[in-house]
Amino acid sequence: MTASPSFRLVFAGTPEAAVPSLRALHAAGHDIAAVVTRPDAPQGRKRVLTPSPVAVEAERLGLPVIRAARLDDDATSEIVALDADLGVVVAYGGLVREPLLSAPAHGWINLHFSLLPRWRGAAPVQHALIAGDDELGTAVFRLVRELDAGDVYAQAPVPLPDDATAGEALAVLADAGAEQLAGVVAAIADGSAVAVPQSGEPTPAPKLRLEDGALDWTQPAGRILARWRGVTPEPGAHTTVGGGRVKVLRMERAPGAPGLAPGETASSKRGVLVGTRTDPLLVTRVQPSGRGPMDAADWLRGARDAVRFGA
Repeated sequence: MTASPSFRLVFAGTPEAAVPSLRALHAAGHDIAAVVTRPDAPQGRKRVLTPSPVAVEAERLGLPVIRAARLDDDATSEIVALDADLGVVVAYGGLVREPLLSAPAHGWINLHFSLLPRWRGAAPVQHALIAGDDELGTAVFRLVRELDAGDVYAQAPVPLPDDATAGEALAVLADAGAEQLAGVVAAIADGSAVAVPQSGEPTPAPKLRLEDGALDWTQPAGRILARWRGVTPEPGAHTTVGGGRVKVLRMERAPGAPGLAPGETASSKRGVLVGTRTDPLLVTRVQPSGRGPMDAADWLRGARDAVRFGA
């Protein structure tokens, strides 16, 4: 059942992963009173102030935009004055606290990119891939004071390619989650929505740091590849070579490749073979410090000295 356009929403989101949800709610005919997003941020080498992807989409749709780094007293007063029926959060990047949490008539809901209660926190997709989870998914739940702990309206696994990076997986989950979210909002609007408590042991998914992207070539190939997938593109996978840092932009398995010691490299037509505790992996794209992205094979050919990863 399609919700009545008179159902009044406030939408809070910032990155590209939140854009499909904003589009879905707008297409469903809801009255989106305002879109809350983080302020314009410097991007690129020239540090040009750039609006968030959600801000760009909101302005394209002709929706009012509230830019707020956090939901402080000023932002809270502005949002409360909108008299919304429901607040919707998708990767906004800030916490919704009282009195704002209770301001909308139906409270706030959140689209989360995991199967709750597994991976509560800011980086659920990244942690799921690093851990080698067999199944990823999305959940829509009611916001409460405790982080990602509210009752769940809907959740479902989402099929993903076996080699998907966190960025690629998030794009698929964002599209699937937008449809799920729109369905939950429609159900809340018509009074048919039912939320159930989360069941199981929670696991934390804190924001990743730069050092979380370091690849340890003494680990088995599967674990290294899982970490590479989980930290790509953010915070970015990297290794040390000759004391400098090299970003590993693309990597895959190398079936049938000759054995190499951990960190030892060998040239290949398609890139650089790197030894692990088990089978070698094939690095096909790199970015040395201070340079742009390049084919790993070209980079290895241009190296003056023997290359060893992790040294």
